[in-house]
Amino acid sequence: MADELKAENRLESKVVAGSAKFGENRAAMVALLAALRGEEDGIRLGGGAKAAEAQRAKGRLTVRERLALLLDEGTELLELGLWAAYGMYSEYGGAPGAGVVTGLGRVSGRLCMIIANDATVKAGAFFPMTAKKVLRAQTIALENRIPTLYLVDSSGVFLPLQEDVFPDTDDFGRVFRNNAVMSSLGIPQITAIMGMCVAGGAYLPVMTDTVLMTEGSGLFLAGPSLVQAAIGQKTGAEELGGATMHAEISGTVDFKEPNDHLCIARLRSLVGMMGQRSVAAHVRESGHGAPGPEIGQEKGGETFSRIPFDEEKDRPKFAAEELYGLLNPTPGSSNVYDMHEVIARIVDRSEFDEYKADFGRTLLCGFARIGGRAVGIVANQKTNQMQTVAMGPQAGTKRIEVGGVIYTEAAQKAARFIMDCNQNLVPLIFLHDVNGFMVGKDAEWSGIIRAGAKMVSAVSTSVVPKITVIIGGSFGAGHYAMCGKAYDPRFLFAWPTARYAVMSGASAAGTLAEVRAKQMERGGKVLSEAEKKAVYDEIKNAYDAQADPRYGAARLWIDSILDPAKTREVLMTALEACALNPEVAKFNVGVLQT
Repeated sequence: MADELKAENRLESKVVAGSAKFGENRAAMVALLAALRGEEDGIRLGGGAKAAEAQRAKGRLTVRERLALLLDEGTELLELGLWAAYGMYSEYGGAPGAGVVTGLGRVSGRLCMIIANDATVKAGAFFPMTAKKVLRAQTIALENRIPTLYLVDSSGVFLPLQEDVFPDTDDFGRVFRNNAVMSSLGIPQITAIMGMCVAGGAYLPVMTDTVLMTEGSGLFLAGPSLVQAAIGQKTGAEELGGATMHAEISGTVDFKEPNDHLCIARLRSLVGMMGQRSVAAHVRESGHGAPGPEIGQEKGGETFSRIPFDEEKDRPKFAAEELYGLLNPTPGSSNVYDMHEVIARIVDRSEFDEYKADFGRTLLCGFARIGGRAVGIVANQKTNQMQTVAMGPQAGTKRIEVGGVIYTEAAQKAARFIMDCNQNLVPLIFLHDVNGFMVGKDAEWSGIIRAGAKMVSAVSTSVVPKITVIIGGSFGAGHYAMCGKAYDPRFLFAWPTARYAVMSGASAAGTLAEVRAKQMERGGKVLSEAEKKAVYDEIKNAYDAQADPRYGAARLWIDSILDPAKTREVLMTALEACALNPEVAKFNVGVLQT
């Protein structure tokens, strides 16, 4: 009898794919995606065709050719940080992708973090953003206990910018500290040296568990020229730090390989022989009690609930490509849409158990599965909602709540839901399209600051994996409450429609233009309406450029800009990565405002 019971949790869709608005939005989104893909293709070229030919002339493959051999056939790299350093370092000719490729890929069946230097970009030298990109990849590997593979081909620190690469806590030296910490936590690390590995960078491979090296590569703390300058000793590169020397004399290299192809074949073989710690082993080693069967450990050997999954039977009931028509991607557009439509296209069977569906309606909370894995979803509702006022000057009356704004009741609901997910060990996914918290007398009387603090506290102390997707706006304190970058999401993704700032460009420009006009008037200059508009447009354009997701991705605030139709498959990979770390700290929310 129990098996016949089925909750009424199937989401319905009201999308009219044939409507004019849907068609216009879809066409604009497809055009935007095409432009972004063109830019991404350019980034993937690295230093360009001439630099690639120079790499091949040395008998070496380019980084993308190496990755094609490394990854399992038929699989793709979930590339992270592709846009790093976008629009930066133009005075040095730029650094596409920050000169390094990072991402999650499947090697011999195992999901691995891959960190690979691109020697076509300034000989693989480390710019400031290169170090930060490698550190971000290591952080993801640390948090999720992901085996990590390094393909090294780098000349070391980019000397003209050494002061921004070398000394600080989030600079180059932190990479080696992370190598040691990852090893101490039992996270496998293997390095393949397929080019130069010089100066401080020489420590990276030797700080990992296993080192492979190709003939013709170099591994030394100082190259021949620097050795001669420092101590007057003349020696060749091969004698000083070649693969044969390190394999036969210093004993630093574990496997010497003739070329890139055979080195990658060896690397794949070694990954294929890696064991995998069980959940029980992790729990014993960490000293925590074993989690109970109610959280699904018996359903897949994982800490987080997972059930058998059939790609055909369990896929969403609505086409992912219909997500293209939901939002107008033009910056500044006022998008009103039902966030249920997004959820229906990313969760298994379009089934969503909505939590407190009739309370705090500008935030959607509920449980679902993605790829068989249980998740809790917190999402901004973008349609206006009718709500009965509970307290304050208008208590007992009806009001319209603006979609995308977090009201007191919504913040209270979300805080409680986040705590429930932590209590029951359910990973959290945050879907952003948030204008911020409600302001004004009614909001203040209802305790919006107190409720907002409660939600921010719950997000801050949450111990289950958190994944953030910025779909539209992500403004002000709403960005914080919805698990922005400062709140430790395991991954942070964005659609091309994302806008990421303290407030919208129009709002900021209106405020800042007024301030600037008053400053100029105090100096004796009275602005005409045309001059005021010129000031407004200048500020708005600059602000809109900074709110563009490419700007954030260039600075690694965003891990990847997603094609909306691929959101579900990216979340499936991210959730699989999160599940590799079975350890969950004790949840202690601390003192809450009540």
